[in-house]
Amino acid sequence: MSAPAPRPSYAAFFRIPHTRHTFTAALIGRLSYGMVSLAVMLSVTEATGSYPAAGTVMALFGATSVLLSPVRAALIDRHGPRRALIPMASLYATLLATLATAAWRPGTPAPALGALAVTAGACTPPLGPTVRALWGEVIEDNRVLQRAYSLDGIAEEILFVSGPLLVGAVVQFAPPAAALALCALLVWAGTLAFVLSPAVAGVRPAVTKPVARPERGRRFRDGRALLQPVVVAAGVGLSLGAVDLLVMAYATRHHHGNDVVAWVLAALSLGSALGGLLNGAVDWRTPARARLPLLAGGLGLALAAAGLAPGLGTLTVAVACAGFFVAPALTTSYLIADDAAPPGRRTQAGAWVNTAVNAGSAGGTAGAGLLVGHLPLGLCFALSGTVAVAAGLLSVRRAGPRPRGARGTARPAPEGPQSHSGPHAESSSRHG
Repeated sequence: MSAPAPRPSYAAFFRIPHTRHTFTAALIGRLSYGMVSLAVMLSVTEATGSYPAAGTVMALFGATSVLLSPVRAALIDRHGPRRALIPMASLYATLLATLATAAWRPGTPAPALGALAVTAGACTPPLGPTVRALWGEVIEDNRVLQRAYSLDGIAEEILFVSGPLLVGAVVQFAPPAAALALCALLVWAGTLAFVLSPAVAGVRPAVTKPVARPERGRRFRDGRALLQPVVVAAGVGLSLGAVDLLVMAYATRHHHGNDVVAWVLAALSLGSALGGLLNGAVDWRTPARARLPLLAGGLGLALAAAGLAPGLGTLTVAVACAGFFVAPALTTSYLIADDAAPPGRRTQAGAWVNTAVNAGSAGGTAGAGLLVGHLPLGLCFALSGTVAVAAGLLSVRRAGPRPRGARGTARPAPEGPQSHSGPHAESSSRHG
């Protein structure tokens, strides 16, 4: 009887050839996504002197960036990361630099800035889905793959906390447009370094035989398999988008300063990072599709409890507990989507999850804005938590049959070049 294989650590991921260089290069590019929302908002505000104009431009930029993510991911799957990402990143960086130039001096018309922002958003390189799909191609041990996805989620939390801080540092000595120009430089340099990595060079688009009329049942199964992670990601995004605004409302009603909001949201990110570390370190015996609704339910219950917080300290602890479920829920969603992806569509599968969480976040913020002035704040927290619980329950009913075998079981080594690419969301929102 053979001894069981030792449990791999996080270090096992970095022992795989070229992963350190590839992981670092992608993080450099994705740091831009942690900065760009605030940089665009401040740049347009200074150029036009209008908060409504800045909000409209930012909404248009975010909408095209998020909603067109699956289309850009399809280009990655079809042509490979090198042929698709380099032109995409070059065009995106050029448009961001042009937007920075236009916003450098006050007086540029808002429609012109909006047109540049919309076009730039449409070209946003899907670095997050591409990176995660790459790990799915080069990592054969599913336990190591789980750790890779968890590290990705933790790194993303750090990027989206440090990005606004970096923008704040830049605007201390330069116009906000300088931060926008830095975003362009980071995304172009990081993407170029990523696609030149030997790990990326070894991946080719899948060569599939054209099929005139795909089997109806096959398409249906593929769609159902992806539905569960997409539904849960959307629910998590809705809840998170609401939390940002609800924490601001709580601080205002209890006569706290804006600095308090930053600390409470930082606790959310810290809780998410700790949850992601623990989730990645455990060799789960429960299937991912069974864990996912429980993680969504835990997030929802913690948010509902946050609405009962009598003071700032209790609120911070409750929000941190809610964050503890965020990274595990999203990591598990991405793992399920990667496992469910048909051949040659790994990047698209991850991009749909990415789009769901970011679109949900935008909808959650808008919904909370409509409710917070008409309902008690505690009820608003409870409703935001109910969304996550409902998404988990709905995903139990909608989950399709487990395709290709569950994560955590041995996976056969690929027989030849496959399509590549592969969480948070790439988009300008919280996850990319």
